Order: sequence, then structure tokens, then C-alpha cells
Amino acid sequence: MKFKGKTVFITGGSRGIGLAVVKKLARNGANIILAAKTVEPHPKLPGTIFTAAKEIEGEGANCLPIECDIRFEEKVKVAVEEGVKQFGGIDICINNASAIAPFSTISTDMKRYDLMQDINTRGTFLVSKTCLPYLKKSSHAHILTFSPPLDMKDKWFAPHVAYTISKMGMSLLTLGHAREFKNFSIGVNSLWPLTAIDTAAVRNILGGESTAKSSRSVDIMADAAYQILTRDPVSCTGNFFIDEILLRETGEENFEKYSLSSENLIRDFFVPDDLADSLPTKTVSVYK
Repeated sequence: MKFKGKTVFITGGSRGIGLAVVKKLARNGANIILAAKTVEPHPKLPGTIFTAAKEIEGEGANCLPIECDIRFEEKVKVAVEEGVKQFGGIDICINNASAIAPFSTISTDMKRYDLMQDINTRGTFLVSKTCLPYLKKSSHAHILTFSPPLDMKDKWFAPHVAYTISKMGMSLLTLGHAREFKNFSIGVNSLWPLTAIDTAAVRNILGGESTAKSSRSVDIMADAAYQILTRDPVSCTGNFFIDEILLRETGEENFEKYSLSSENLIRDFFVPDDLADSLPTKTVSVYK
């Protein structure tokens, strides 16, 4: 129960990686503020904030589901205030909500461009900023953002420059906020998967069932996030963690448990070649 008495504010989280992470934290005593916009079931995206809250409460934790679109400042302020009113504060902020449209310039309309910028970079800034006054008061304050290492190679930008800018923007916030918030003893880190993860986005946008078979389960990201968030925020800050590398450093050796099939694993976007090549796990990259 390492998180007993601690409160986690997460954006998104009604499904996928976000839900897996907060369920693991809930099993270890955390209160969960679930700020997401999904209140009605989507035909292709299972789960709402209410079904997610039931799953979290099923782990023995307290959960407050709040309808919140992080593009809007007032809605974020209300969500944070309601969460603080319910649980007394915020100890951990998880920037999980993200929009993905990995398309070429000609195929990216401005509505999609704006959506990615508003949710990914601007939304992460807004949520971190709004949680900051309460994180300052915590004895174990963390901001964790699901965003990639800052590898500025053109091959990451050329295929889908709009999407890449939005994700790298999230990582630039980790870089800047880690330094800015250091005097407040707030750990600010990013976490990114080595391989594709089996989520609704992977199935619906990046190739369906065949891609899912070459992905890992969300559990690997939950286990990695747990390792980060249990660390001392004073010394653990400014890092761009890759899930498998982090878990190997903690002594984990069994990565077969995260595989969904015997298919070759697809390397995720933005993972630097030298990092991937240094690991025993062999992954297939779609980038040249």
C-alpha cells in the first residue's frame, strides 16, 4: 500500500494505458481523480469514466470520475477543485490524455492539427499548471507524462510532422518543468513504451488486429509507471524512461508475460535506435 493516502489526478484514463496505470496505483492505496471526456460509450472505443471508476473501485480504492475536456481551462480548473475538495489535495499528476493522427502534411486537416496541439502539448501544460499549487504542498509530488524521448532526428518528423510536434512538445514540458519545479521537490518525468501497446488507438488507427498481435499489453506501462512513482521525487526527475529499460534496471527479466502472441514486436514511434538495439528484445522498426 505504498500510495495509501495519496491522490492521483489523471487525464483520460477511461481505457487503455491510463486505466491500467491507475488501477495498479489503486491496488496500492491511491485515491483516483479521473478527468476525462468520455461519458457515453463509443462504438469503437469501449469504456467511459463511469465504467472505469467501477473498475478502480473494484480494486478497493476511492475514485472520483469527472467529465473534463482538457482543451478548456475552466473545465480543468473545476476538475482539479472538485478533486481537491473530495480528497484534500493532489500528490501525483499523470498526463495521459493524447490525440493521435499520424498522417502526412497533405493528409492532416487543420482541425486535426489543432486537436493534437490543444490536447497533447497545450493540455499537458494546462493540467500540470493547474495541479501545481497542490503538488507544491505534497510530500511525494510527481508529474508523469506519457511522451517520448527527445530525439530530434528528421525520420520521426517527416512521416507525420504535426503529430510528432505535439508529442515532442509534451516532452519539452518535461524537460522544462523538471528544472523549473526542482525547488518545489516535484519529480517530473516522461514514460514511453519500447513497443506498440495494445490499445484502442492501435487497433483503430494503426492497423487493427494484426498490429495488436505485435504489441504488448498495457500491463508493462502500468508496472513501469509504478516504479517511477514510488521513487523519491527529489532525485527522480527530468528522465525520459523507456518501459522495458526501466523494468530491466529494477531486476525484471520476464518480458514474455507482456506479449500477446508470438509475433515479432513492432517498435513504437520515436524510440532511438541505439536504445532499442542495446536490448535483448528484438523489435521491428517501420522507420528508415
